[in-house]
Amino acid sequence: MKRNSLYAVVMVLLLLLLAACGQTTTAPEATAVPPTEVAAVAAPDEYTSAALASFLPLPEVVEPTEYEITEEMVTLGRMLFYEPRISISQEISCNSCHLLDNYGVDGLQFSLGHDGKPVGRNSPTVYNAALHISQFWDGRAADVEAQAQGPILASGEMGMPDPDYVLFVLNTIPGYKPLFEAAFPDDADPINYDNVGRAIGAFERALITPGPFNELLTGNESALNDQEKRGRALFVSTGCPPCHYGEAIGGERYAVLGQVTPYPDVTDEGRFAITGEEADMHAFKVPSLLNIAETGPYLHNGSITTLEEMVKLMATYQLGKELTDTQVTDIVAFLNALTGEVPTDYIAVPEFPPSGPDTPGPYEYEGSTSSN
Repeated sequence: MKRNSLYAVVMVLLLLLLAACGQTTTAPEATAVPPTEVAAVAAPDEYTSAALASFLPLPEVVEPTEYEITEEMVTLGRMLFYEPRISISQEISCNSCHLLDNYGVDGLQFSLGHDGKPVGRNSPTVYNAALHISQFWDGRAADVEAQAQGPILASGEMGMPDPDYVLFVLNTIPGYKPLFEAAFPDDADPINYDNVGRAIGAFERALITPGPFNELLTGNESALNDQEKRGRALFVSTGCPPCHYGEAIGGERYAVLGQVTPYPDVTDEGRFAITGEEADMHAFKVPSLLNIAETGPYLHNGSITTLEEMVKLMATYQLGKELTDTQVTDIVAFLNALTGEVPTDYIAVPEFPPSGPDTPGPYEYEGSTSSN
């Protein structure tokens, strides 16, 4: 990923701020500088480099380190993102839970799997997700390529029994062979499960949504109105940027839900279930705040329905602070300025290749199908 390289003291500042913010899991190597005390008391209209050092402008594409994205790869990935035939019911796709024309979410507390039953956690947006340290609330997938493979095989989500059956289905759809060959010309057998994840990931890496705040970061000092400026100043002085920083204004680290005051009724073990580390009990990946006004309900369990309530709760339980209604309104105004534009042309639903004579129907898996 190509990011701006900032300041030689990044890691020292980050560690100091994490200690102040409460015990969490080890933070990633950052490319943005969490705020200093000077930045935290900046006036609403003061946009100095110190005041904005916690944030970075968005890239057009989050470039991978393992491969080079091509147009053919993106074309295939877009098609697979919308493809319902790689679900066991042949009725749902990645887009069913992550609606690209709805800021990458379905607006439900819990998305519904192929069997109509709710999944275990709230579905986060796929927009700007490639900027994150990891994927899923508990960080169990390293990147968007690995994440794309998970729900296809999850029994309560898209429900495909194994990778071989996914490949069998794709091989029975004649139009997919030339698409995979074009996307992965150096592979002798391009229709493989790693390439399914890679193609979808390549497509997702350009799901980037710049908005008014990004305009500010790229030099337009009039991008925010007066209320949004007040909200930005309060966001910093309240102490939000030690968790919400960088290009995605979040997604760069994990945090325990209830760092200062125990959050009530938390039953989800969070990242602890992945690492087994006691410090990770009830820890979750910090969400990105980009498009946050459009991606409720909030938290891992989708239990909070309004942004105003979410701001108050985070101030109380994460920072030990109480905000007035006026302060909450101003911060929410700033959060609305983080809403970007959905790339309408890029996310246009493609025309799918028709099924072949051997393409199975819904729930026709017999347990012995091979892709070879």
